[in-house]
Amino acid sequence: MTAFDNATATRAERLHQLLQSEQLEFLMEAHNGLSARIVREAGFKAIWASGLAISAQFGVRDNNEASWTQVVDMLEFMVDASDLPILLDGDTGYGNFNNMRRLVRKLEQRGIAGVCIEDKQFPKTNSFIGGERQPLAEIAEFCGKIKAGKDSQSDPAFCVVARVEALIAGWGMDEALKRGEAYRQAGADAILIHSKLSRPDEILAFAREWAGRGPLVIVPTKYYSTPTEVFRKAGISTVIWANHLIRAAASAMQLVAQEIAASQTLVHVEDRVAAVDEIFRLQDADEYTQAERVYLSASLAPRAAVVLAASRGAGLQALTTEMPKVMLAVAGKPLLRWMVDGFKKHAVNDITVVGGYRADAIDTAGIKLVINERHASTGELVSLACAIELLREDTIIAYGDLLYRGYILRDLLDSDAEFCVVVDSTAGQSQPASVTPAAGARDLAFCSGADTRELFGQRALLQRVAAAVDAHSPQRVDGQWIGLLSVRGKGRVRLQTMLARLRERPDFDDLDMPALLNALAAAGEAIEVLYVHGHWCNVNDLEDLRRAADFAHAQTPLAAAGTAQ
Repeated sequence: MTAFDNATATRAERLHQLLQSEQLEFLMEAHNGLSARIVREAGFKAIWASGLAISAQFGVRDNNEASWTQVVDMLEFMVDASDLPILLDGDTGYGNFNNMRRLVRKLEQRGIAGVCIEDKQFPKTNSFIGGERQPLAEIAEFCGKIKAGKDSQSDPAFCVVARVEALIAGWGMDEALKRGEAYRQAGADAILIHSKLSRPDEILAFAREWAGRGPLVIVPTKYYSTPTEVFRKAGISTVIWANHLIRAAASAMQLVAQEIAASQTLVHVEDRVAAVDEIFRLQDADEYTQAERVYLSASLAPRAAVVLAASRGAGLQALTTEMPKVMLAVAGKPLLRWMVDGFKKHAVNDITVVGGYRADAIDTAGIKLVINERHASTGELVSLACAIELLREDTIIAYGDLLYRGYILRDLLDSDAEFCVVVDSTAGQSQPASVTPAAGARDLAFCSGADTRELFGQRALLQRVAAAVDAHSPQRVDGQWIGLLSVRGKGRVRLQTMLARLRERPDFDDLDMPALLNALAAAGEAIEVLYVHGHWCNVNDLEDLRRAADFAHAQTPLAAAGTAQ
């Protein structure tokens, strides 16, 4: 017997091979996309799309209350979630021969490998509910339905399994055998013989009389204690575990719901249920993250941010006894929240905040918090090093005391440079070096070209950042680095490498972000400059805090470095 072990085999071919296998094979019930993925991960080779289970997950009875189109829609989710072949429990075929023809065509369109139909009348009732009172279809009519299904399939391997309900209905063994043989001759790829007894006697007797005329499928829901080896010796082809995932899910949901209702807390159940991350894994959330990198536009490419927020704030100690600087309220909202909301508005959702002083008071909603335990005696690069392993995406690195207009972040995200910094040209000079930069300006930027204030100015690169102008070597100051750095693509790895080199220096604990920028520039990295003309502010003292509130409300022009001119 030829085995379909290559990637070109259809799902129908794989199911057909299972049914024809000389070994005992197993199908596991699934009823939606999540359970289909669980079945695949458990190691099963194929799925039984149970009518009972699909009806139950819809919250309706197994009496054809869910329409066949609703069932087929659910099957589409299952096909997408798992590459296993699926055999649908197709009840009676949802009508006469014509319904059967249309059903087979629609199943093949959605990648379903086969359908099992039972010889009862439509609408059906579950076999374990008053089975002896349920009328069976005429043999000739049911054979016509099998032929209609086989004639309608486009894949020759698509499987039609005929389910014999004569034992369920109390019609006896002779009728069951007569029906099974008629269905085989009508073209059924396998016969499913069903029994509601708690012992397998009927099934084994049928198997002896059947004598291997064709594949024989069983559903041992009632005679579940029978050793599986008995089925092997009887020549059974396939065992269907027909409804145990939906039953397991119902039992677990009942217990958890009752516990939460009674205790009004989650503390007693959280360790007993799947972690949220496990649900994300089953949903294949990582694939979406990878696809974002490929398909989203360049403006959305930097998806992460690191905010350096370990400082208490030397000029704000009167207000930061119980909280770090980033939690100070600005216009009714913490400074950090202004930053986080701004990032999220521009689809930067992976936000890491490096805390230090009173990190316990940082609002962690929407962020990951890492802590620089040595914040009191170290500088900004030690804080950055605490988060460096989290830089897996294109990343914005930002000081934690910034407010800025939204277009600044937008334009920074739009840059395709591997390194890009935001420089405010109002803090610099375009003429003689004797002109003093704006009062209080820090992180003075020296660039390859000045801000021409043109919409499409020539490209400028950062040469170095300094705390002040060197009086002995006057040089044009082109602006102030405001504390925003974009790192993209391979630049992220080179930044990590440079940080590792700097960590070998004996003065590493004292180094700040300008030291990293200078080291990158000295190593020949092209650090593109995005010039702005005001429209931002930082918060270092009480006066800055007042201006920040004005900035947030857009009530008054900002002074000093934050003033647009």
